[in-house]
Amino acid sequence: MTNPLLLFFARPSTRQHGVRRPRERVRVPTEVPSTDAIFLVLRRMRTPLVVLVAIFSISVFGLALIPGQDGTHVSPFDAFYFISYTATTIGFGEIVPFTAPQRLWVTLSIYGTVVGWAYAIGTLLSLLQDAAFREAVATQTFRRRVLRIREPFFIVAGYGQSGRAVCAELDEAGRRMVVIDSDKDRVDKLSSDQLNADVPGIDADASLPGVLGLAGLGLPNCEGVIALTDDDVVNLAVVMCVDLLRPELPVLARCHSRVTEERMHDFSAAAVINPSDRFGGYLLLAMQRPTTFHLVSWLMSSTGTPLQARREDKHDGRWIVSAEGHFREEICHDLSRAGQEVEWVDPREGYPDLAGATGFIAGSDSDTLNLAMAEHARLVDPEIFVVVRQHSIERRALVRALDIDSVYTPSDLVASEVLARVVTPTFWHFVEHALGQDEEWAAVALQRIIDRCGRKAPERDLVTIDLRNAPALTRWVQSRDFSLRDLLRDPEDRNRMLAIVPLVLVRDGVAQHMPDEDTLLRPGDQVLVAGRLGALAAMTPVLLQETAVEHAATGRDVPATWVGRVVTRAAERRRIRRS
Repeated sequence: MTNPLLLFFARPSTRQHGVRRPRERVRVPTEVPSTDAIFLVLRRMRTPLVVLVAIFSISVFGLALIPGQDGTHVSPFDAFYFISYTATTIGFGEIVPFTAPQRLWVTLSIYGTVVGWAYAIGTLLSLLQDAAFREAVATQTFRRRVLRIREPFFIVAGYGQSGRAVCAELDEAGRRMVVIDSDKDRVDKLSSDQLNADVPGIDADASLPGVLGLAGLGLPNCEGVIALTDDDVVNLAVVMCVDLLRPELPVLARCHSRVTEERMHDFSAAAVINPSDRFGGYLLLAMQRPTTFHLVSWLMSSTGTPLQARREDKHDGRWIVSAEGHFREEICHDLSRAGQEVEWVDPREGYPDLAGATGFIAGSDSDTLNLAMAEHARLVDPEIFVVVRQHSIERRALVRALDIDSVYTPSDLVASEVLARVVTPTFWHFVEHALGQDEEWAAVALQRIIDRCGRKAPERDLVTIDLRNAPALTRWVQSRDFSLRDLLRDPEDRNRMLAIVPLVLVRDGVAQHMPDEDTLLRPGDQVLVAGRLGALAAMTPVLLQETAVEHAATGRDVPATWVGRVVTRAAERRRIRRS
């Protein structure tokens, strides 16, 4: 029987005819709508410009046809010159003495051009205030900002709580992104959020292929799409667009219902995150495999988060669920699947009877009501296990003050999973591996990390042994031995180990989890390490400096200059020959 604790991480298709194979897609160019604001200006200003040109033309040729004082005529060029500086209110004066008919015609021309200018300027001002024109200008500006991105980037659809958290962490990791949200106020927050990079944003419907095209879906440096809107239909449409137009790109999506989740899997979504279902899985994990839950939740938390003491509560028994919506359905389903006795009560009908209950879940749509129910549950039974659903992160301080046993914040859960998959996908493979191991393996891994790194959540990094990322180490391991333990030595004192633990060693596409530190490294290896703040930076000399590599491998103090190294090695060879 499939372990129910693992289903919430990668729920497979529930179809009965077996594993679905991706269909071959017809290559269709990504649609990009026109963003030419100049065309809109010319179209709206066509009539005013025609009127203005007509007035100028009549004025010029009329002045050229009227005879002067000696019966001669002003040349068309002189007439054009005079009408130009007169109609534009510059006014240099008459180029030759005019007759009364010429002055009368010039007077009429002045009033006529004033009317023409007023009509043209009024139309232009009206155009500048037109919503369609401003939208066209904003769209064109957005498109240009997207095209100026030269680095790989992600398209993030939805800039709510989850979207903002994901974008902030992506920006902190040095990754570029483009944001789409239907709410203009959310997009405007991009300019006020303290992001390091310039993040293009547009308020538009992300479900439209043209909008995704504007955001760069068809560009070669687009490396993936993240759909985090609050609307399941929009997220499903984003998954469909990516799978049909750019099937080689990964797409990660959020959803609230199992039906939508299944439909997203039909379109080959790389990951579908149903936060209510995920939390139910985490809760079961905490109940039935507490050490594994302790390890996974701690490693997935923010860097520097203290490791909390594990409570030895007994979770089996009667659970009272005072919740509504999709969250109620998912949590009741998960608890029932785990063999727990589940009783649902309507949160709007007052406090439930908690006598003899093992756990209580406050999951209404109101944060205030959830906190009130949680406090009441603690007053009735101080030992009851309390779970609170938190919608808004603005009330996080209140939740911490109540010392809740388990807090379900959908935006945080979605953001943490997305970031784990996108920023360090190798780490996510480690999490999936940890979920498949027993409690003894989790206890050993947890203790190993604590002994080396302390009780604060470690920082993570992926070390790639190649000439681009670790040139000195790569040249060394091409011909000489260098173990994983040597990589973790302090460059200043090889007898002291850095506060770093290797989590995964990837070699030729095969991952070794919690690898033996005596394993010899090879070119092309990737090592996922977790370490204390600052320890990962201290490992950098071993990757880049020849002297640090040799010291870590052999213990010899090598001169820093090239000449010194040559002399030292020559002396070493002479000493070996003599001996």
